Amino acid sequence: MEGKVYKSTGSWYTVKGADGSFYECRIKGKFRIKGIKSTNPIAVGDHVHFELDDKGDEKVGVIHSIEDRKNYIIRKSVNLSKQTHIIAANLDQVFLLITLNNPITYTIFIDRFLVTAEAYDVPVVLVFNKIDTYSQEETDEIKFLASLYREIGYTCIGISAKTGKNVDKIKEMMKGKTSMFSGHSGVGKSTLINAIEPNLEIKTAEISQQHLQGQHTTTFAEMFDLSFGAQIIDTPGIKGFGIVDMEKEEIGDYFPELFELKQDCKFNNCIHVDEPHCAVKRALEAGKVSWSRYKSYLQMINGEDDTYRMDMYGERK
Repeated sequence: MEGKVYKSTGSWYTVKGADGSFYECRIKGKFRIKGIKSTNPIAVGDHVHFELDDKGDEKVGVIHSIEDRKNYIIRKSVNLSKQTHIIAANLDQVFLLITLNNPITYTIFIDRFLVTAEAYDVPVVLVFNKIDTYSQEETDEIKFLASLYREIGYTCIGISAKTGKNVDKIKEMMKGKTSMFSGHSGVGKSTLINAIEPNLEIKTAEISQQHLQGQHTTTFAEMFDLSFGAQIIDTPGIKGFGIVDMEKEEIGDYFPELFELKQDCKFNNCIHVDEPHCAVKRALEAGKVSWSRYKSYLQMINGEDDTYRMDMYGERK
């Protein structure tokens, strides 16, 4: 039988078969996928082949193969740097929810997420949530951030999941697609999903002890079919976002604005740090490249995984 993985709990997978029925499945033996060493060889969104076994009165599925993925989002934890986790696969787009406070979303976190998405061909929409709660000064900061990322080429939307402002725009973008919602705990992912599809009744109180730093094995996603012809993958809150398997020399290629300037650097292997006649450094000095983005880039090429909680002004939190 063929099906798509809707939920993973680490050892059991809920698979929706081509017949529309859901089956609880396990993996057949040791399961490794083309050298990807992750804590979960199968992820939500994967297309799998499975067989049914009779276990007493119920039928249990056994997954024996997985189809090639068109893309996926993978991360490594900040503390458990040798462990990686595939959050979800075969995505049409990811909505990354961002809040200025309660909780704070730091630019280094946004940039790490965007770099990973660029590397694995996943389109990202930046969603600035809770805009109904901000002061004028905070609203100006959100507008500044949104303009910064729009200039690079990212779609940015300001919303309030609580009041419903611009939720219809998100809904329209989701039609006919498989989308993932991501971001820190408490940014309003569940509130937004409930605003889009109230019948799902996803639990909202996400700020809890279970998401303490280090407990990254709880990062399991779940897919839902929506009434307007869309699929949503909800993910538990992510604290930090460590990038995976990237050489120092290639990281700049996943910053679209740096990649665009690369051809104007004097040296082909320029990594935009100390090299002479560097087009990126020239653009930086001229204010054409964002200092916060460049700071994120430096932290990534230096392998500073513990500085993900750094704000755009460089202050450690």
